[in-house]
Amino acid sequence: MAGLNVEYINPFLAAATSVLHDFGIETKIGKPLVKKEVTFEKNALIIMIGVTGEMKGQVMIAFGNEVACEVSSKMMMMPVTEMNEISTSAICELGNMILGNAATIFSNKGIGIDITPPTMCSGNVVFSTSYAANVGIPLTIHDGKSIELNVSIKGE
Repeated sequence: MAGLNVEYINPFLAAATSVLHDFGIETKIGKPLVKKEVTFEKNALIIMIGVTGEMKGQVMIAFGNEVACEVSSKMMMMPVTEMNEISTSAICELGNMILGNAATIFSNKGIGIDITPPTMCSGNVVFSTSYAANVGIPLTIHDGKSIELNVSIKGE
C-alpha cells in the first residue's frame, strides 16, 4: 500500500474547516489515524468523491444522522429533522464545496486535480483500498459530535 504525504491531507482539512466555518460550524481537528479498512455504522451517511489529475484517490466525508441533520439545517437555514432528498442534496453539495476548495488550494500550489460527482451511501459499510493509505481525521463540532474526513490520495 502506498504511503500518504501529509501535504496531500492539509488542503482537505483547510477546505473542510473553512467551508464548515462559513456555515457557522466551528471544528476542532482530531488525531489522524491510518486505517486499512474504514467501517461505518448503520446510522452513517457517507459522501465519497473521487480525485483525478496529478493526484488520484478518494475522499470520504462521514456523518452520523444527527450531525448530518444539524449540518443540513445550517446550510439550508431551516430546521432539518430527517435526511430526505433535499437535505441529502445539501450534504452532497457540502462535499462538492469542500473538495472544490481543496482543488483551488492545490491549484495555487501548482497541482492540478479534478473531482468526480459525489456518491452518497449510508448504513453499515466497509471500504478498503490498496491504492493509497487511508487517513481518517475526526472534525469535532461540539458535545463529542464529529464529522470524519477520510483521505486516500497519492501523487503520480
